[in-house]
Amino acid sequence: MAAPASPCGSPASDAESPSTGLDSSEPRTSCLDLWKEKNNRLVRQVKVAQGSGSSLKRLRLAQDTVEGFRELLHSLQGLPATVLVLRLELTVICNFLILKVNLAKSFSQDQAQDIQQGLERVLETQEQPGLRLERELLELWHAVLHTSSLVPELLPALHRLLGLQAALWLRTDRLGDLALLLQTLNGSQSGSHEDLLLLLKSWTPPVEESNGPLILQDARSLRDAVLTAFAYSQGLQELTSGSLPRALSSLHEAASGLCSRALLVQVYTAVGTCLRKMGHPQSALLYLITALKEGSALGPPLLEASRLYRQLGDTAAELESLELLVEALSVVPPSEAPLFLIEAELLLPPPDPASPLYCGSQGQAKHLLASRCLQTGRADDAAEHYLDLLALLLDGLESRVGPCVPELFLEAAATLIQAGRAQDALTVCEELLRRTSCLRPKMPRLSENVRKGTKGQPYCPLWVSATHLLEGQAWAKLEASKEAISDFSRCLELLFRTVPEDKGQASNCEQGCMSDVTLQQLRTAALISRGLEWIASGQDAKALQDFLLSVQMCPGHPDASFHLLQTLWRLDRRDEATALWRQLEAQPELPQEDASQSLPLYLEICLSWIRPPDRKTFLEKFQTSSLESCDL
Repeated sequence: MAAPASPCGSPASDAESPSTGLDSSEPRTSCLDLWKEKNNRLVRQVKVAQGSGSSLKRLRLAQDTVEGFRELLHSLQGLPATVLVLRLELTVICNFLILKVNLAKSFSQDQAQDIQQGLERVLETQEQPGLRLERELLELWHAVLHTSSLVPELLPALHRLLGLQAALWLRTDRLGDLALLLQTLNGSQSGSHEDLLLLLKSWTPPVEESNGPLILQDARSLRDAVLTAFAYSQGLQELTSGSLPRALSSLHEAASGLCSRALLVQVYTAVGTCLRKMGHPQSALLYLITALKEGSALGPPLLEASRLYRQLGDTAAELESLELLVEALSVVPPSEAPLFLIEAELLLPPPDPASPLYCGSQGQAKHLLASRCLQTGRADDAAEHYLDLLALLLDGLESRVGPCVPELFLEAAATLIQAGRAQDALTVCEELLRRTSCLRPKMPRLSENVRKGTKGQPYCPLWVSATHLLEGQAWAKLEASKEAISDFSRCLELLFRTVPEDKGQASNCEQGCMSDVTLQQLRTAALISRGLEWIASGQDAKALQDFLLSVQMCPGHPDASFHLLQTLWRLDRRDEATALWRQLEAQPELPQEDASQSLPLYLEICLSWIRPPDRKTFLEKFQTSSLESCDL
């Protein structure tokens, strides 16, 4: 039989160098030494690439190194599986996978196949290759761990490979398999799933060989990255579900783990959130200050600080935190040189918008600041923030601003009216009508687009009617009653043709725009607003009709009932007014609306304008007058 080709591959030419001192009668040993040196050279090359100033040069060096590891691994896998070969081969597999994952910033099925191939090679050393192709990864690990206890030379490399397997399964949410694997590693006989955090903490990788091939990352740091990422993820889940004491314990575990500064900021912020919800605001504040002192990725602690100050009733501090948040999100934080190629951040899922630590974009933070200024009576500041947002939106510099874009326009218009800038509000409303003109369906039912599968915004008429409501309010502020009444009438015309349906097919934003409560309150606001304009123009009879309609539309609405009572009294219809008053006195107080049925902010502002300022004085006067009439 002809002798096989030299397995040394590309390093074979190095064997000719007299400096190697290798006996040609031991070609396999010679090759392994050469390949070990090639592995070491590639590891050093990675270190050089990490220290390179140019990101492009660093990327090219890393990619070249990945290819070098791939070629080296291919050469090693051409040899029969022996303990001597596998000590180097498993190390090369780990170095190859660590660098590949670091470059891709993700895990894939390819890495699972590389791990599987390494495990199958280990079983070959024990002459147990049978049926290995049909075995799942977990079964392979069980077989290897029982076998490798007899091969201590392979343990350091196997623990590194196990660290990569743990990282892969954590990232792909195969926590049950990971727990079973760690139970096997720890020699547990329990058939039930033990606490994964405890299993990770009890995993003790062996000390790395001092004279072994160079490695990119040891098993202990891989274990620590997995433990930290899992503790942090579990802590966030427990925080979201309301299991606050358990969340606090998990987050403290994460804080004591292998954290970069950026991750530590998020962990401390989550601890602060947990403490705030547990009723410990001062302790929460200390953690947020600690997070801010880390000096990296300041968005989460600033957002949480604004929530904390809001809970404490410190509006000035809350708004200052939001202003700093907007500023922080406008700056790209400096990149931090990683301590290891695979760190905990790499094992965490993408940011979840529902997470309490999610800051969103600068535009979303700006919108939060604007809306809080409006809600806390700082209309002038809110107006400037909203105008900044609209400028960014119209210039195409910001697409994520928080609410639906039409709602942003409506909030801006309401804010400008509140700030006494009615003419500017009219300009904003005109721009919104121009933008939605192509979307406005000429139909009586909002659900038609949904049923036909039409794309776009099927609830546009509600936005249009709200725009006319705000235009009417702006004209009223400018004392242009005719124009105000015209816009209120146009609003009502659209609203009484609007029937919201198919809520299950709408987005959260659209559901807020189309809810029954929103529609009912819009109709009430428009009727009362038009009624007040009729009164301003001396047409009390027409006002009475609108107030009667508003009471029918929204029975028990305090503002609608008050305006109707006041108008009846002014028209000298005392008996009807007294009957209405007695009816109102007998009515129980209506329960507050469910939080899920909260109104859009612009509508809350509109409703505040139709709230009578002299309610208490009038009712006292009315009650006195009614009693006097009864005595007579």
